[in-house]
Amino acid sequence: MYPREIEEALHEHPAVAEVAVVGIPHDSLGEEVGAAVALKPGATATPTSCRRSPRHGSPPTSTRRHVWLVDQLPKGPTGKILRR
Repeated sequence: MYPREIEEALHEHPAVAEVAVVGIPHDSLGEEVGAAVALKPGATATPTSCRRSPRHGSPPTSTRRHVWLVDQLPKGPTGKILRR
C-alpha cells in the first residue's frame, strides 16, 4: 500500500484534519509505516480510533500500526507538510 492511500484512509475519520505518513526504522523489516495525525480544532480522537478506517476493502490495521496524535504538523514556507 502506498503512503498516499494510507493518508486517504486516515482522512476518512471525521476528526482528522491532516496526516503525514512516514517510514519508521525496523530491525528486521528495514522500515515500517507510521502516521502523524493532527485533529480538527475541538475534535477528539484516539490513535486506535484513527486506525479504524470506514473504507470498504481497506487494508488491515497493521498497515497503520503506528499512529500518534500531534497538535500540528510542521510545514515549510509554501505550506507543504515536512516529513522529517
